[in-house]
Amino acid sequence: MILPNIGGTSNLGKRLQEHKEGKNYSTKKLLPVELIYFEAYKSKKDVFRREKHLKYYSTVLRNLKIRLQATLRTGGAG
Repeated sequence: MILPNIGGTSNLGKRLQEHKEGKNYSTKKLLPVELIYFEAYKSKKDVFRREKHLKYYSTVLRNLKIRLQATLRTGGAG
C-alpha cells in the first residue's frame, strides 16, 4: 500500500532518516517506511505549488498513486 507523505524539505536524507527512526508523527505508526518517489524543484515557490496540488486536488494525488503502483508491480518505469 502506498501512503504518501507530502511535504517539502531542503535535506531529503535527514527527513527520510527522521521518518525511519519514528521521529515524525505522521509515519511513526507505519514503520518501517521506504522512499519510493520524490520530486525535486529549484524554487520554493514551485515546491509549494506542487504540494498544494497534491494535498488539495484528489485527482492529482490519485493519478500519482496509480502510476507508482503500476511501476512497483512491473518493477520499472512504465
